[in-house]
Amino acid sequence: MIQFTRKIERCPEAPATLTLPWSQRSKSRQRVRLDNGEEAGLFLERGIILRGGDCLATDDNTVVKILAATETVSTVYCQDPLQLARICYHLGNRHVDLEISEHRIRYPHDHVLDAMLQGMGLTAEIEQAPFEPETGAYGEGHGHSHG
Repeated sequence: MIQFTRKIERCPEAPATLTLPWSQRSKSRQRVRLDNGEEAGLFLERGIILRGGDCLATDDNTVVKILAATETVSTVYCQDPLQLARICYHLGNRHVDLEISEHRIRYPHDHVLDAMLQGMGLTAEIEQAPFEPETGAYGEGHGHSHG
C-alpha cells in the first residue's frame, strides 16, 4: 500500500489523483483508494486540511493530486451584505461548515437549515458541487479561492 506522508506545494501534473469529499479531506490519517483504484494510506501531520488542487507525496516522492469531490450542498445566493452576514451568523451559531464567498453561502445540504433560511425570506438551492468550507480560527488558514 502506498503511504502519503506529506503535503507539498501545488504540482501542475501528478501521475495520479485522489478524489475526496470534505469529510475525508479534513482527516489526516485514513485508508483511501486512488482514482485509478490503487489502495493508499494517508499518514499526514495532524490538523492538515486538504483542498482541491493540493498534492501529497510519499517518502520516495510519488505524488498524487487531491480533487474535491462533488457533494450535495445547499447554496444561498444573496446580493445584500447584511443579509449574507445574518445567514453566516445563524448557520455558524449551529456549527455548520460554511463556504463563504462575496454573494454566496454554501453548506452541506440539510432540509431543516434550508427551511430556516426560507423563513428568513431566502431560497436555498440544492446543488451538486465541490465543497470548500472555511477552516475556522484554528484551521490551517484560508488559502483557497472561491471562483
